[in-house]
Amino acid sequence: MGARAQARLASFGGVTDFERIFHPRRMALVGVSSEGGAGFANGMLLACRAIGFSGEILAVNPKGGSFAGHTIFRSLDEIPGEIDFAVIAVPAPAVPAALEACRRKGAAGAEVLTAGFTETGTPEGRALEQQIREIAARGIRVVGPNCFGIYCPASGLTLLPGADLSRESGPVAFLSQSGGMSIDLAHLGGWMGLRFSKVVSFGNGADLREAELLHYLADDPETGVIAMYVEGVADGGDFFQAIRAAAARKPVVVLKGGLSEAGGRAVVGHTASMGGSRAIWSGVLRQVNATSVASLEELAQACLAFSHLPARVFRGICAVGGGGALGAAAGDAAEAYGIRLPAFASDLRARLEAILPRPGSSAGNPVDVANPFVPPAVLGQVLRLAAEDDRVDLQVLISLLYHYKSQARAIGAAVADITPFAELAETVAAAAADTGKPVVMVLPDLMRGPENLDLAAMMARAREEFTRRGVPVFGAVGQALRAIGHVNAYYGRRRAR
Repeated sequence: MGARAQARLASFGGVTDFERIFHPRRMALVGVSSEGGAGFANGMLLACRAIGFSGEILAVNPKGGSFAGHTIFRSLDEIPGEIDFAVIAVPAPAVPAALEACRRKGAAGAEVLTAGFTETGTPEGRALEQQIREIAARGIRVVGPNCFGIYCPASGLTLLPGADLSRESGPVAFLSQSGGMSIDLAHLGGWMGLRFSKVVSFGNGADLREAELLHYLADDPETGVIAMYVEGVADGGDFFQAIRAAAARKPVVVLKGGLSEAGGRAVVGHTASMGGSRAIWSGVLRQVNATSVASLEELAQACLAFSHLPARVFRGICAVGGGGALGAAAGDAAEAYGIRLPAFASDLRARLEAILPRPGSSAGNPVDVANPFVPPAVLGQVLRLAAEDDRVDLQVLISLLYHYKSQARAIGAAVADITPFAELAETVAAAAADTGKPVVMVLPDLMRGPENLDLAAMMARAREEFTRRGVPVFGAVGQALRAIGHVNAYYGRRRAR
């Protein structure tokens, strides 16, 4: 751990009580108004109740009153006993006093949702943020200011405005300087099949920020993959040591904001961070074996692959799908990421040809099954046979389920009733388990007009059937192969060190 992080920890006797921060039993919400409205504190109270926060919620406002069935204490001092954590959403000038009151009340930490600090570029904003740092140094950890806070499914802490996030925990942690990015990934991950251990939107990062949180997550048994959105770092040395140590143990996926001239101007106004040059960041991330991505979608897809696939390198794959062009696309994408599609031997090809529908199919690798309506049982046989080739480490199955919409329309049926997505998911998961060769699904969804809302609902249900069985799903062949490429690059470099 770097000197700056060690100095911070020294003020807490060397220990930060992350358990009380992420799993608080008693949480104060400072700034709740009896008048309701759209204030952050009221919104956070309703969101925590809706998601099912497991602890006690204590509302605070000098005016008192009540809101949503909660009596509002006029001050933190009126609350009997200690608190574990606090959410502060009061005007910026009132934040230091509220934070100091939380410290006196024994809180291990607090998140400050309020903006109006260093990111404003004003002397007043910088002075207020300095007061936050000084209070934190006296014995309370601070997330923020200018942030959306913490999402921890296990405890029911949620981001602003995260009333509808999942309570199902999983292996992915996300550290974000952007509140918007944090809530976007939480929603994006929800339908993609990602499940989270912790998400921390730390905004300006006056106290707790990327380096210390990386050290914590590297040791966190609930976290298997660490994702980050970074605009700038407080201490380059601390960050380098922390990300190197974390990436030596777990995949770390990084989306860096502010690498262009315009992007750099944006992040200065967003969290008062300096973007840094593309060359320096690329070099640092490569040196520490972190995975660099270019968009939130690529970050989510990489996390999906890391969280569902075994921790190894996949050099050879088999691609199975209905359509020669899809197979060609798979071959081209695989080659771009150093992945091979080995040609099958003649005896294996003959056995595959014996079960493939005719005409139009092809038993090479890629395997063209000729049409999108091949029964799941046949596809399962294809996967099991192809897995016999020792050069195949992983299989990619491209299924054009959306074509069932035309059949449903022709016979006057509901598309969800005639599409065998549940049977296919069970078949694929069983083939992967029995052969020891993971299967990655590609489910293109090209019919997205308002007349196809029933199809969108069916595709969402199909994705859920696969992901809950541990089979990752991607929307395009290129996305799947790129994510597999990230897995290969990370474990290949780690093995070589």
